[in-house]
Amino acid sequence: MSSPDTPVVRRLAAVLAADVVGYSRLMGQDELGTLSRLKGHRRELVDGAVAAHQGRIVKTTGDGMLIEFPSVTDALLCAAHIQRGMPARNADLPEERRIAFRVGINIGDLIIENDDIFGNGVNVAARLESIAPPGGICISGAVYEEVRDRIALSYEDAGEIVLKNIARPVRVYRVGLVDAVPPKAEPEGNRLPVAVPLPDKPSLAVLPFQNMSGEAESEYFADGMVEDVITALSRIDWLFVIARNSTFTYKGRAVDIKQVGRELGVRYVLEGSVRKAAGRVRISAQLIDAADGAHIWADRFDGNLDDVFELQDRIAESVAGAIEPKLRLAEIARSRRKPTDRMDAYDCFLQALANFHLMQREPNREAVRLLERAIAIDPNYTAAHALAALCYAFRKGQAWMDDRAAESAEGLRMARIALAAGYDDATTLYMGSLALAYLGGENETAAGLIDRALKLNPNLGAAWNLSGWIRVYLGDAATAIEHFGRAARLSPLDPIGYIFSTGSAFAHFVAERYEDTVRLADKALHEGPVFLPALRIKVAALGMLGRGEDARQEVERLLRLEPQLRLSTLHLAIPWAPALLARYAQGLRAAGVAE
Repeated sequence: MSSPDTPVVRRLAAVLAADVVGYSRLMGQDELGTLSRLKGHRRELVDGAVAAHQGRIVKTTGDGMLIEFPSVTDALLCAAHIQRGMPARNADLPEERRIAFRVGINIGDLIIENDDIFGNGVNVAARLESIAPPGGICISGAVYEEVRDRIALSYEDAGEIVLKNIARPVRVYRVGLVDAVPPKAEPEGNRLPVAVPLPDKPSLAVLPFQNMSGEAESEYFADGMVEDVITALSRIDWLFVIARNSTFTYKGRAVDIKQVGRELGVRYVLEGSVRKAAGRVRISAQLIDAADGAHIWADRFDGNLDDVFELQDRIAESVAGAIEPKLRLAEIARSRRKPTDRMDAYDCFLQALANFHLMQREPNREAVRLLERAIAIDPNYTAAHALAALCYAFRKGQAWMDDRAAESAEGLRMARIALAAGYDDATTLYMGSLALAYLGGENETAAGLIDRALKLNPNLGAAWNLSGWIRVYLGDAATAIEHFGRAARLSPLDPIGYIFSTGSAFAHFVAERYEDTVRLADKALHEGPVFLPALRIKVAALGMLGRGEDARQEVERLLRLEPQLRLSTLHLAIPWAPALLARYAQGLRAAGVAE
């Protein structure tokens, strides 16, 4: 336990509490069998769902789990995925041996101590779980307000309920796992069922492919295959392709293709499955017209894992031909070189990519470790060097570095290796250029490199986002705002969209529009409550606005997350020109950050 003098660490997060219905009865009937089945459910269903939705398993008991998520959307999508997956896993068992979970979800200001979580937010989640039906989910009113317009499930208002040992009644909603039918007349506001206008050229979303391998460790392989297909298709300049982070919000969900088309603003949807076994891979894919649900094309590809890149090329060519047969003769103009011919190195890269997308400290560290292993196997693996450099840049931004000078130097080294060898690869260029700017302050060089990346592949939402950041470092507010807008359009449901909002907040600070800065920072912090750049720029803007009391409260919050923050080291946190850095320091100083 911490001493009385240790500062209390808090963060706003979603909490999922789950337990097994009738656990004592099941153990009494068949102790070993129940334990084995429960471990199998956790290993093959729960762990993958939690990782895919950016969750952290805080602790498990004999029959229960406590899981923390950065957003309530991720928490509910994860719970729905687990509860939908359980019936099939129980199908071959007699009813008296079936395992069912109850789930409760709440959001609250949590106390963090020794990687455990405490507080009323946790207690309410546990009480909600206790009143959920077998196989069901109960959520608090606070959660409902966040997800009602984002996740198309049915919600039954159970009214205000007095929960055991909870001081005040809690508004409770029971979640139905059958997707709700969107109403014919949409209410006003930014609701996902409202159709996004189609672009003026063919548009496509590639949904997460289903992992049919029967092993949880193959999940990253299926996800990586989809990401590579998206990247391949994105290089076609006449095709508008939705970014990976938006399409992966549908992972684990039973989706209506027409609704996906409306929500993402696309004409076509590609879905499929991957089966990997005994050194071979089978990829099944089908292309669907999102307007009427008609199947345009379907095919199956079998081959050795050594031929996986050729398979991806064949998929891209077939999809392009199905969308617009007249353009088949134009070929798919792609300059991507194969990342590596060594599949063991590629496996390490895919696992690292999965860890990086979690945007958490320890998974980031694990991603770097996996990339170092990939580079040891294949020293010429350009993409691995580029992703490692990007990992170091994010570590610096989140104050995760143990030795800032040494780790920044290592990230720069990785970036230079990648950029030297990957000048014709858009992904390598955008990852490496951001590291070059943020870790080395080489903003002008980075801007030129990322401009080349966008010419090579104008459909990379992540590249537009990072280009916006580089323009922020250069003090070009107008271009930065435009590029963040392009990123948001290419990836409208991105689970790390708070990074786009944060970048826009910085751009508005550059433009001296401080009220807009606070508004955008608040939007970012609502989605990513512990994203330090968003909190820093909000504090600076509040200081410039002279909102002393609001500023002091946010400074306290900031220093709980980043106690080492000082104005004297501010130049290490953002590669701004002296005039902009001085204004940033002025705002933080006015808010109460120490010299």
